[in-house]
Amino acid sequence: MMLVAFVSIMVPMVAQAGGAESMATIKQRLQKQIVGLPPIDSVQPAPIPGLYEVVAQRHVYYSDLSGKHLIINGHIVDTTTRRDLTAARLQEINRIDWNILPLDKAIVSGDPKGMPLAVFTDPDCPFCRKLEQELVKIKGVKVYTFLFPLTQLHKHAREHAEAIWCAKNRHQMMLDIMLHHKNPKGKHSCATPIKELNALGVKLGINGTPTLIAGDGRINAGGMPASRLKAWLVGK
Repeated sequence: MMLVAFVSIMVPMVAQAGGAESMATIKQRLQKQIVGLPPIDSVQPAPIPGLYEVVAQRHVYYSDLSGKHLIINGHIVDTTTRRDLTAARLQEINRIDWNILPLDKAIVSGDPKGMPLAVFTDPDCPFCRKLEQELVKIKGVKVYTFLFPLTQLHKHAREHAEAIWCAKNRHQMMLDIMLHHKNPKGKHSCATPIKELNALGVKLGINGTPTLIAGDGRINAGGMPASRLKAWLVGK
């Protein structure tokens, strides 16, 4: 169950008691008392006075100044703007370097001059198929699709991913399989980047599909409607 703290931010944040020494104490206490807590990367004041943000291996937690209390899986939402401040911080700390993406191993579609969007997809994933329905509607976006079959969930995913990569028109084959539910016939044998992309996904912490990556490195687990996706890409 996710705990949500609602906060209305109408004025500049009030200065909080406790400096670097106090935040170091929080870090030390939490690391000592909570077995299994990932190494803490940083501690800093949270948007709610008296609360501190604790970042540990791409996760965000919240603690009081004493370090005796820790909020796990809690999100802070600004009730004025309806913005999930924790989700925004997670996207910020989980940014990846766009330049490490092997774009030559992606299926490219959309607007050649549009905003870049990378998608890690499983051709048999129902959520990925729903996202594809949205991507065909969107304008002004250049999509780089990386095949990331989750064979532990979908037994034919690897076979379909290979059929897509080995097709003359990869994007059309992907649409045929994902949107039109066509079953590719015959064997499809060619060199594919699937193994390499799987390793890259693991390295980036991707464990589900679809996973979206914006041109500025922000990452989002899951799809979204075309209108919201366009706003997300521009950072709104």
